[in-house]
Amino acid sequence: MTRFNQLLFMILVVASSTAMAATRMPVVASFSILGDIVSNIGGDRIAVSTLVGPDEDAHVFAPTPKDVRTLAQAKVVVVNGLGFEGWIQRLVDAANYKGALVVASDGIQARQRQEVGKNTAQRPDPHAWQDPANVMVYTRNIVAALSKADPAGAAFYKKNGDAYERSLVELDNWAQAQFAQIPDARRSVITSHDAFEYFGAHFKVRFLAPQGVSTESEPSAKDVAMLIRQMRQEHSKAIFFENMSNPTLLQQISNEVGVAPGGKLYADALSQASGPAPTYLRMMRFNVQQIMDRLKQH
Repeated sequence: MTRFNQLLFMILVVASSTAMAATRMPVVASFSILGDIVSNIGGDRIAVSTLVGPDEDAHVFAPTPKDVRTLAQAKVVVVNGLGFEGWIQRLVDAANYKGALVVASDGIQARQRQEVGKNTAQRPDPHAWQDPANVMVYTRNIVAALSKADPAGAAFYKKNGDAYERSLVELDNWAQAQFAQIPDARRSVITSHDAFEYFGAHFKVRFLAPQGVSTESEPSAKDVAMLIRQMRQEHSKAIFFENMSNPTLLQQISNEVGVAPGGKLYADALSQASGPAPTYLRMMRFNVQQIMDRLKQH
């Protein structure tokens, strides 16, 4: 191939790639975990923008003018729901967004939690993705939404969704086998905020936390004292920080009970691409392995 032909070939490749990128359906996902799930289903037929990125906290997210522009250009917006994105309606209104707004958790029976330190009525726990069975529901909702917005890609989305569900089944079976090695009485874990209720119910692991379902909640001195007392009674050794939570309070509790933290768990956000949890499937495997390593030390 002559240099001229090589140059012509490169130009054609770049032009083809640019044209393909321009034809991809613009989709916005509210946070990094959801963005990864949507990307697995949409593949190269969509261009995904994620509002709350890796290692960022969606509970305290403040949209910017750039986010308004991103939403305004989207054809589909996918959110978790269950009160997780308290800011989403303001953003939709600011962007004058008229496209499809998809709630990935639709159809899931939400677990109800009462905020730590408050005597108010219970609220839905939004962290449904911590149960792989729930992510199968997310997957079907996303497949349906993308297929409706892009009927020509329906078979493609269905194929990707089915493949992703098989990966979720494989993940679930593997995790169940891991926890089966630990007696029920020893499956007790302490984390920064109450983000693992679905995980705990599904895998029969008890999770305790000084903060409630939102990282914005502030535990009272009474709540913290009760948690410390329970940790001592259960001889809890599995204490974990979270990637997007302030570690100060949990470090104080750790010092009080004389137990060193076991590392970091990923609750509401993925890690950066170079980290140990850049996808949902890898995040779940990493968390299970971290918890198992500490539980085996009891």
